[in-house]
Amino acid sequence: MHNPAAIATAVAAALACGGALAAPPDWSKVPAKTITVFYPGASPLEWIMKGTEHGGARSIKKGIESIPSFVVDICHDGIDGQHQALTSNYDLVILDIMLPGADGLSILQAIRAAGRDVPVLILTARNTREDIVRGLDFGSDDYLGKPFDMGELLARIKALIRRSHNKPDPIIRIADLEIDTHRHVVRRGDCEFHLPALEYRLLEYLAFRADQIVSKSDILEHLYDYNWEKFSNVIEVYISALRRKLEVGNSNKLIHTVRGQGYILSAKQTGNNFREA
Repeated sequence: MHNPAAIATAVAAALACGGALAAPPDWSKVPAKTITVFYPGASPLEWIMKGTEHGGARSIKKGIESIPSFVVDICHDGIDGQHQALTSNYDLVILDIMLPGADGLSILQAIRAAGRDVPVLILTARNTREDIVRGLDFGSDDYLGKPFDMGELLARIKALIRRSHNKPDPIIRIADLEIDTHRHVVRRGDCEFHLPALEYRLLEYLAFRADQIVSKSDILEHLYDYNWEKFSNVIEVYISALRRKLEVGNSNKLIHTVRGQGYILSAKQTGNNFREA
């Protein structure tokens, strides 16, 4: 039998934290985030995969997109992959060495020669000591040989992305806001939130870029795949929802709109260029 006092306490706590009982979202119904993988076999948090083993690529894409922050773009040959890596802003590149059109190390050289510091993880069957040393010397940030464990790949991916944003701790803290990037739980003060998937993804994306202005188009490109244009009107909706849940009743506003430029998540004092709603 349910305890009425316990139910009343839970309801009161929920109302104090935004007016609704939080429930974990169904991540399976949300489109993935962008990742670039160059892999014979796909990019936010973003990655590109290049290669010829389309079944392998689909399997890796499915595994990566089990994490609600990520969307994967697949490129099945080195030429297309190199073009994507040099013209798109990905959070991470997963790169195989053995690719049709252009080999993986040549692509890696081109990425670094262009001055791009995107994290690169080499995922390949060529895993001798000499191969690993060569890959790291060419500028990769990590190297994983096949066969591999998907859990290990996901852990390496998340660590590389955190490190690239100078946030090695899986919990991002901005004033009294905490975002647990491992459990996908958000806390502010005494309140804990299980946000709907896209709201969480947007908040995490802003948090990784705290104190930086992020444009609406950049947010859309990283929340969705290549077809992000059709979602161009939803960002304001998600921003408003986050403000209602995280900022109502709190005088310290963290989510700011920069007129004509985009949004910024910041605990710093704001100037006249910001508006809160």
